[in-house]
Amino acid sequence: MRKHILVPTDFSENAWSAALYALKLYANTPCTFYFSHAFTFLNTGTRTQVPQSQIDPLVEKEKEQLIEVMNRAKKESTNSDHEFDTIFSFGSLMDSIKLANKKYKIDLVVMGTKGATGAKKILLGSNAVAVINKVRRAPLLLVPSKCKYKAPKKILFPSAFTRFFGEEIQSIKELAELHNSSIDVLHINAKETLSDIQNANLDMLKNYLEGLELNFNWRTDYKTKAYAITDFIKENNSNILTMINYEHSFIENLVKEPVIKRLGFNSKIPFMIIPRKK
Repeated sequence: MRKHILVPTDFSENAWSAALYALKLYANTPCTFYFSHAFTFLNTGTRTQVPQSQIDPLVEKEKEQLIEVMNRAKKESTNSDHEFDTIFSFGSLMDSIKLANKKYKIDLVVMGTKGATGAKKILLGSNAVAVINKVRRAPLLLVPSKCKYKAPKKILFPSAFTRFFGEEIQSIKELAELHNSSIDVLHINAKETLSDIQNANLDMLKNYLEGLELNFNWRTDYKTKAYAITDFIKENNSNILTMINYEHSFIENLVKEPVIKRLGFNSKIPFMIIPRKK
């Protein structure tokens, strides 16, 4: 089945790194890649004072840049079943993503995000935070700056087993099947036993992922889930982190922090955030 992948770009190297990762991740899959860019004024208060004669050249320049990015991606692709298109819009990044989702039924949004230096620190850009908070239709893949592609043979999936698993688990299953990956299921809890509800959800997860290589891991000696995940990634050479974005979840708490703060979370590997299906 053909995948429809949206790659928003601001023409930075960070955005290009994300595009390259997407091309290689789906190198053997029929895909249509949509490169999108939203034209907007940084200072919207001055918008009405700028004559159209000055705006038009800026718009044309950015349209040309968008086409250049698409053509650059075409050259990098090694699959004749890859197709490419551009989406140029006016307004915010979120507006452009919503437009693409509505028109093209996007399966995955791929964006770059700049990581901070330090063993357990990250700075999520304001755009990444906004998309995490607002995009609820398609999974979001955040690719760290200068991240070099490595096939995701080891997928990390933290879970508390407190929620009923639904369609959203299909995204993890498809990714594992695509690259013949193992899945490390990580449970972080101070308690040494699971409740009846947690055990029932765990059994459900096993049934959904039957036939795949599953490894179950338990971490109890961490003050924060962020540190537990960070250390697990380092110790086990995880290639990609996947999480389901439930309401009132760990992800929601993470992105509520001011973006200028260091968030005790490591983003050296891509992070796939899967929206909860209602």
